[in-house]
Amino acid sequence: MMPAEGLSLDSSTAIAFAPPAPHRVQILHGQFDALSTSETVDWAMRLIQSGQRGYLCTVNVAILMMMQSNDRLRQFVEKAALIVADGQPLIWVSHWFSCPLPERVTGIDLIDELCARAAQENVGIYLLGATSEVITTAATNLQARYPELHICGFDDGYFKLDQAEARVKAVRESGAQILFVAMGVPRQEQFLEENWSELGVNLAIGVGGSFDVIAGIRHRAPFWVQEVGLEWLYRLLQEPGRLWKRYLVTNSQFVYQVIRALVQGALPI
Repeated sequence: MMPAEGLSLDSSTAIAFAPPAPHRVQILHGQFDALSTSETVDWAMRLIQSGQRGYLCTVNVAILMMMQSNDRLRQFVEKAALIVADGQPLIWVSHWFSCPLPERVTGIDLIDELCARAAQENVGIYLLGATSEVITTAATNLQARYPELHICGFDDGYFKLDQAEARVKAVRESGAQILFVAMGVPRQEQFLEENWSELGVNLAIGVGGSFDVIAGIRHRAPFWVQEVGLEWLYRLLQEPGRLWKRYLVTNSQFVYQVIRALVQGALPI
């Protein structure tokens, strides 16, 4: 993964903002739009129908903590047309504010719901990320799940810097209106920031490891595990070598900062 620190947005990566969403809820140093999954999908389809362009960020605890030390990631998220909370702990904490968030909105749920609507409304999608085997299987599974879905193209996310231009051209020439990018944080955000003006899609969403789940390589936590806020632990048990440090550090930081904010009276309860 390429490091993202030390770089900043410029005028070439300016975002055309989408139709206005409800007011944002502040949680620590992050802001979130108070929307459910279905409302987010409705918003996305209005964006596409209006001909406007924007990207959507799903922010979980790990990403929220990363934003503190990664200015480029923070600026990218703050310029998103929509920011949703992808984490049950964020939903819990939001209830200490005057306007709680209705529910967690995950990248993988958005893929499923947006593909269902895209199939109904003849909206094309493009899948970019994961390995060649995983992305091929994910595309096949989505097509089987939604036979009317127009998958304009797909490609893996393991490419060198000098190959990025070809990936961007393929997305632009495909005519897709929705782009799902699964390269992990912050690489997927860096790719979108650097190439936004050339991608041509109306909506882009970074979806992390979602293609692995759709392809059946990884398993999603049971619903009850998600509800009690332990999906991170379920993922950790599947990929301990890659995820243990991230979750240990970011979860500890989050708990500490929430407690400190409570003690200092920054969170009204």
